Amino acid sequence: MKILHVITSLYTGGAEKLVVDLVPRLLAMGHEVGVAVFNAETTPLMKRLECECPECRIYKLGKSFYNPLYIYLLIPIMCRYDVIHTHNSSPQLYAAIANVFCRKKLITTEHNTSNRKRGNRLLAVIDRWMYGRYHQIICISCQAEQNLRDYLSSRQQVLKRICTIYNGVDVEAIHKASPLEKSAPQKFLVVMVAAYRPQKDHVTLIRAMKRLPTEKFEAWLVGDGECQHDIEQFIRQQGMDTQVKMLGMRTDVPRILKTADVIVMSTHYEGMSLSNIEGMAAGKPFVASNVEGIREVTEGFGVLFSHGNDASLAEILQRLHDDNKFYLQVAARCYERAKQFDIMKMVDGYNNVYLKLLSNEA
Repeated sequence: MKILHVITSLYTGGAEKLVVDLVPRLLAMGHEVGVAVFNAETTPLMKRLECECPECRIYKLGKSFYNPLYIYLLIPIMCRYDVIHTHNSSPQLYAAIANVFCRKKLITTEHNTSNRKRGNRLLAVIDRWMYGRYHQIICISCQAEQNLRDYLSSRQQVLKRICTIYNGVDVEAIHKASPLEKSAPQKFLVVMVAAYRPQKDHVTLIRAMKRLPTEKFEAWLVGDGECQHDIEQFIRQQGMDTQVKMLGMRTDVPRILKTADVIVMSTHYEGMSLSNIEGMAAGKPFVASNVEGIREVTEGFGVLFSHGNDASLAEILQRLHDDNKFYLQVAARCYERAKQFDIMKMVDGYNNVYLKLLSNEA
């Protein structure tokens, strides 16, 4: 089977990580796989894909996320494949338009519980047309699926094509990773792996760190993105330069997670965070905002704090530092939870969808 993934970029992010993790496993199953990237700037994930999967053809379309010219460029590329699998808003729309001329099987993954288009009447009309062009819509959490069903409630035929496949990670590879050497081994290390985007809430973590003793706590922020300058500026304004360190985009995330004492995901909304599962897979306590998507995976295993409440987050981090019994209980629960989201369950789920579509059973 010939499968083409279409995505905005290979910067830091759950969708980007999913594609780079999925491609080599689909190749190992005997499929021919290509990836069309809108903003094709070189990133660590791009380099990883090129290095690990030389047989995967990468179509580098340009340097922006929303150039309508990509619709024209996609048509001849899509015609070479059996299944077109899109990720993120502009690829979803542009591939749907291009497919008017290609007539291929279209699949998309819905990576969030919501987006800005759903609150805009004009964009919502276009959005609903777009979803109607897809043969299968895959959500990454039950909450994301429910929200999408509510949004598309008037489109009964489309509702039949929606399902959920949870994101997955290589749990054992993360759990067995070797930790890095801490620059300040006496400090309790808090790590957050997340793109610097408006969706994420780095500010709440930074404010929480300011409430904690500088000599006892340190935070590492791993990622890149459009809000990087704003976050750097906020850290300086808060006088937190020595306590909160920005590590940029890294290829050794499993080692960083194993180095951490606690993994945090502070966010405004989420589909289902890969960083969530990766943090749990490291066997460390996972602490996250109590928002849709995150709650579905974390509740009862990790620790949730009220969205945007830096005082609550600081209190939880302090307790994990002070109460070793509580720390070990949370860490053990998180690791057991992560095992339920092994990456091969995700890969098998997607492969079954591809096969079903091509056998005309969908």
